[in-house]
Amino acid sequence: MYFLTGWPRRLLCPLKSAEEPFHIQPSYQRIFFAVLSETQLSIWFSRPSVLIVSYIESAKASSRFGHYQQSEWRPDNSMIAVVASKGYILLFDVLGAGDDKYLYEPVYPKGSHRVKVNPGYKEEQCAPVLSLEMKRPVDLEAPITSLQSLPEDLVVTTADGYLHILHWDGISNGHRAISLCTVPFSLDLQSSRAGGPCLDLDGVHIRDIEYCVTLDGFAVVFDDGRLGFITPTASRFSADQLQGVWAADVTDGTCVAVNNKYRLMAFGCTSGSVLVYMVETTTGSMQLSHKLELTPKHYPDVWNKTGPVKMIRWSPDYSVAMVTWECGGLSLWSVFGAQLICTLGEDFAYRSDGTKKDPLKISSMCWGAEGYHLWVTERREERPDTETETETETETEEGVEEKMEEDRPVDLKQAGILQFQFVKSALTTNPCTSNQEQVLLHGEDRLYLTWGDTTQAQSASPDTPSGVDKSPHHKPVTLPTSAPDLSQGLCTLLGHKHWHVVQIHSTYLESNWPIRFAAIDSAGQCMAIAGRRGFAHYSLYTRKWKLFGNITQEQNLTVTGGLAWWNDYVVIACYNFTDQQEELRLYPRSSNLDNAFCSTTRLHSDTLLLNVFRNMVVLFRADCSICLYSITSNQDSSTPLPCVELLQEVSMSRYIPHPGLVVSVTLTSVRTETGITLKTPQQVCLAESIMLNIAGQLIMLQRDRSGPQVREKDPALNQKKLLPFGSPVVLAQCVEIVWTTCRSSSRKKRHLLEALWLWCGEAGMKVWLPLFPRDHRKPQSFLSRRIMLPFHINIYPLAVLFEDALVLGATNETVLYDSVSGGGGGGGGGGGPQLVREPLEALFPFCTVERTSHIYLHHILRQLLVRNLGEQALMLAQSCAALPYFPHVLELMVHVVLEEEATSREPIPDPLLPTVAKFITEFPHFLQTIVHCARKTEYALWNYLFAAVGNPKDLFEECLMAQDLDTAASYLIILQNMEAPAVSRQHATLLFNTALEQGKWDLCRHMIRFLKAIGSGESETPPSTPTTQEPPQPSAAGGFEFFRHRSISLSQSADSIAAGKFNLQKTFSMPSGPSTKGADRWSKDADCAENMYIDMMLWRHARHLLEQVRLRELGCFSAQLGFELIGWLCRERTRVARVDDFVSALKRLHSDFLWPFPVIPACALNSPLKNGRCRSVLSTQLLKSQSADSLLNSPMEGEGEGEGGLPLPSVSARHSWLDGLSSGTGPKETDSSSSHGAPVPQEAFLSPLINKVDECSIGSATDLTETSSMVDGDWTMVDENFTTLCLSQSELEHISMELANKGPHKSQVQLRYLLHVFMEAGCLEWCVIIGLILRDASIIKQVLGFLESPDVQPDTIANIRTGLLAVDAWASSDCLGYKPFLKLIQPQLQKLLESAAESGVNPESFQPAGSAGAKLLEPTHHHHHHHHPRPGGGRPGAEERLGGSTPLGSLSLSLSLEASGAGSLERCAEEEQKERSPEEGAYDCTLS
Repeated sequence: MYFLTGWPRRLLCPLKSAEEPFHIQPSYQRIFFAVLSETQLSIWFSRPSVLIVSYIESAKASSRFGHYQQSEWRPDNSMIAVVASKGYILLFDVLGAGDDKYLYEPVYPKGSHRVKVNPGYKEEQCAPVLSLEMKRPVDLEAPITSLQSLPEDLVVTTADGYLHILHWDGISNGHRAISLCTVPFSLDLQSSRAGGPCLDLDGVHIRDIEYCVTLDGFAVVFDDGRLGFITPTASRFSADQLQGVWAADVTDGTCVAVNNKYRLMAFGCTSGSVLVYMVETTTGSMQLSHKLELTPKHYPDVWNKTGPVKMIRWSPDYSVAMVTWECGGLSLWSVFGAQLICTLGEDFAYRSDGTKKDPLKISSMCWGAEGYHLWVTERREERPDTETETETETETEEGVEEKMEEDRPVDLKQAGILQFQFVKSALTTNPCTSNQEQVLLHGEDRLYLTWGDTTQAQSASPDTPSGVDKSPHHKPVTLPTSAPDLSQGLCTLLGHKHWHVVQIHSTYLESNWPIRFAAIDSAGQCMAIAGRRGFAHYSLYTRKWKLFGNITQEQNLTVTGGLAWWNDYVVIACYNFTDQQEELRLYPRSSNLDNAFCSTTRLHSDTLLLNVFRNMVVLFRADCSICLYSITSNQDSSTPLPCVELLQEVSMSRYIPHPGLVVSVTLTSVRTETGITLKTPQQVCLAESIMLNIAGQLIMLQRDRSGPQVREKDPALNQKKLLPFGSPVVLAQCVEIVWTTCRSSSRKKRHLLEALWLWCGEAGMKVWLPLFPRDHRKPQSFLSRRIMLPFHINIYPLAVLFEDALVLGATNETVLYDSVSGGGGGGGGGGGPQLVREPLEALFPFCTVERTSHIYLHHILRQLLVRNLGEQALMLAQSCAALPYFPHVLELMVHVVLEEEATSREPIPDPLLPTVAKFITEFPHFLQTIVHCARKTEYALWNYLFAAVGNPKDLFEECLMAQDLDTAASYLIILQNMEAPAVSRQHATLLFNTALEQGKWDLCRHMIRFLKAIGSGESETPPSTPTTQEPPQPSAAGGFEFFRHRSISLSQSADSIAAGKFNLQKTFSMPSGPSTKGADRWSKDADCAENMYIDMMLWRHARHLLEQVRLRELGCFSAQLGFELIGWLCRERTRVARVDDFVSALKRLHSDFLWPFPVIPACALNSPLKNGRCRSVLSTQLLKSQSADSLLNSPMEGEGEGEGGLPLPSVSARHSWLDGLSSGTGPKETDSSSSHGAPVPQEAFLSPLINKVDECSIGSATDLTETSSMVDGDWTMVDENFTTLCLSQSELEHISMELANKGPHKSQVQLRYLLHVFMEAGCLEWCVIIGLILRDASIIKQVLGFLESPDVQPDTIANIRTGLLAVDAWASSDCLGYKPFLKLIQPQLQKLLESAAESGVNPESFQPAGSAGAKLLEPTHHHHHHHHPRPGGGRPGAEERLGGSTPLGSLSLSLSLEASGAGSLERCAEEEQKERSPEEGAYDCTLS
């Protein structure tokens, strides 16, 4: 409602004086402020805040009259009455010096268009020249206790028990004195007539008095602390025409303030609380409405130490009250008791180092114009001069100011007035509902709005660093640039705490300050404001203000009833000074602001309030009538002005005692019945009812359908004829704000869209919810149509998002800047008494206004369940289940009910928790909701919770069945606390095995820790949730983590390892292995049975993976869990680490590591690469960081450089890869797909080389860049590259083929890592298989060298031999791409076969199929064969068969080889990649 902003300002009086100001009193329009010190009366102006005139009493007069005490203004600002301490009232005339005299003149730059238009134009922007003249003093012969100004009279109370009524004009002849003893006082007006108990007022006088216009009486506080209300029975005051009522049981009143708009009287008490009373209209008795008091819950230190209430001040719009106490401090409360600010706690009361500040003690305070400022005079205690320097450390500002300097007899100082600055909600003065889903606040010179439009959001930053944002606290706003498409851009409404700040146009502000009304349109893109005269509007699209071009038009109207938006029109109710006429005007947003474009409707009475509902405008007028107008836009006429027609007038004077009591008027489609039961459904969407908030009492007038429904023959007349409104119904009391939606309710969230929302101050929020029968069933007769549900929220609501089930609000936040005091309060260690006044920045925290939001759905669901309306709750919850925070709603509901019921001292007869538990089982989030709620509540409440929701063991098993392992892990922690260790171990084992199988490594690590904790008896402390710090993990979960302290050089070819004797002894001892923390854990307490238990499970899983040839997963498993893979493989070397089927293992590795099967390039016959020319170029330019064998790891088998036609490019897209070569840069990560982990589909051009087509033999061009765009046949680009590189086309062909036959770089790294592990563990069969897939001859050579060692068991040698024979057979039939490599390692194979010749193995079986096989096997040295025999059986090359006529002649056959086969392989690889969980899919390798 009202929010403190920034730091307070200090206004210094230009006149130095020894007196401190102690009283401040505003004039009626709050333009002038009278400030009193003991002998001085000053008048200040509001904007600019400057001193206008000061009247200083002479010493002689001062001794006669006494010191000044308090003052009152005459309502027309022409006189001031001042109370002097010796019983005198001094009357001053306030004289102006003529129209053109100003203290300060604005100076405009030359050529400025601002000119004086009419005489009163400059009145508000410059302080006028005033003078003060004292008239004859009035002696009342007794000390004066209080003073109250009325339009004609001045009411004065004296300490001798009299009430004096003086006439402002003729003071002498208009004086009447009434003794209090003659006024009859009773508990209510009836008993006073019946002669009931009366109050004895002998010797009692009035301490404080204030007049209430709307109650027509005086609220009084007597000096014995009793409270009363005095009302005249006739129009004039006289002794026999006054009667009083008093409040029972109160004897500690100190002060009073009345609220005219809500008819409330707020009495301060010595206990520190404020009692707010209302007058009961029927009996006239005083009834307590509510209290404003600090609670021990929020203010444990000070709630009972505030001292008596010093002063209460209602804001000018009566929506908030400011309270201060004798011990200091300020607190701000909304009209019905919601606390907004209190300066006795938090940053206001404590410094950043934790020391307590003395609260600001206030002698007097008052609100400025429109409530933008609070003017405060401080109360200072004099301190003795003998104060030591050290004491000054805890001094407050008062002490610092009063510090006397020794060398000066009297300290003349500049007195200061503090000015606190506020921003307030637009709803306080303009309760218009054209947009209720956005919060709009306005300060004295700027608007704050919540901003939900993402398209606008990016450009918000230039506008925000204005005004408030000069503080170091405000950083530049960074708004989310893109947002998921939630309903109504939810995340932008809630995603950031910043406001969009719009500075009000200075030209408009200068002449029309203060801003009185503000409104925002339904789209949240346009704002309109109205000040003293005229109005202006702003568009967020254009970021521009529109002001009246003609300043006379602006100054000729003043907005009276508020302003609103209708479509693209600003609707205002205004008074026209020229015609002296009240009008309703509509100005279009798009055209210039000018009366020429406006549509005007004359009104017969002053408008007090205005509101818009769909195409209707509702006005509330000063004669207590309500008028409904319809607005229709004329498209056909030449001037497209909207047409405004009067629809209906409703007189409310019977129900409204005073027009000023109406807080808001709202048209709405809400009615007590839902639409199904209406006779004429076409009228449902119309304005069904009027809501009036009369002094906090919400009444509703519905259309009366009880009379005969006469139907006109003409349907047009039927539409226009509106039903009359029936008699009003009271819906609620103590209502501050009302929200309803005018959107037609969709079928989905009907409950929320057709509800009525009320904010009732300290009573919290209320929602009047419709109840719907399910599926159009007949509603039960006993079920009412609507239900009022109350609930509490901890923010002040300013907007309701109906469909998003959210309340938006604002709250004050504070930031401390004590450091700016620069040690001013710290006594500068012997620096003498030159103590500087402590700056305000150190005394007060910097205040900001933060946006807040509150979910309310769980409150409503709970209230429905309490009332046994579970079916309605379920319908409502299902309609909102798509909201992103719906799981949180369920969790909150369980949590709140659990806390209340489980901690209740008395037994609960009808507990709600079982109902809530049954309710949430209807939703899929049930299991998570329960466990999250349990983890957030204390252990003591768990039994109560699980007694209602079910056994945690059953819930755990449900999670496992639903594959929700993370939730199951949370249940495990609950089981561990509630069940025996054996039970939790059993469940943990289940979960551990499932997690291992699914590769959830994070969870596995937690489970290992958990199992160890159970085993070592640490189970008293429940293990923390899966968010604790773990061993350092690879950057992407699921990758191999290489051994940190073991250097594995991937580029070194395996020859460098001593190929001689293979020391198997080494591998049987435990290797140094992975030295992650996890590994240390295993060995540390290996004797522990628990570790053995865990190890058994890990070994079992590793065995399982190895049996299924899932090497990639085995690597992940080992790296992630710190599993001793090498040691385990050593032990399993002769068991599970054997390879039974080399071919299937090889195939499995190809698919697991996305490694393409090799293909034979078309240029195999005449590859010129044997001379190594290309190798040097590539090794220098491309392979700086890759393994030395990476691209061309084996010389090709084609040796003849015949002229047999041009080779065919195997892949069309090549040039961007070549660009990388030609520019001489390092490797650009040769596989583009490595970032995705999936092969990039490319078109592979294959020549028909083989008899049998199998999907194994079709290579996928995994490693090619996807950005290439070379068109088939366009070779110009390649030619340029050729010249740069000096490579022939066939050489390039060969390079590209090799690239195509390689898998992703990451896979290569992983395979080499596994090779290293298997090599150390002595699993030679696996080394052979990895050597085959990498096609690295040196590996095979090395392994076969190891086989000669006597330590190697003979069956291993036999197994390798059998496996290689099987691979050879498979390669001959299904995958010819392997044949060249097998030929390359021919000498080693030959040696192996020879060593096994006596075993009866036929060496010939290694020969490839086909007639020319023998020739291939011999290391031939012929270089000039024109046609080299082919592995496929001596067929000529593809080029020759096609005639070799064109370079790309064979393209016609490029994909004739069942392209589907190639596609399917790539598709398989891609799908497999997608199927892998995210933890497995992306993996990083870290090389030490």
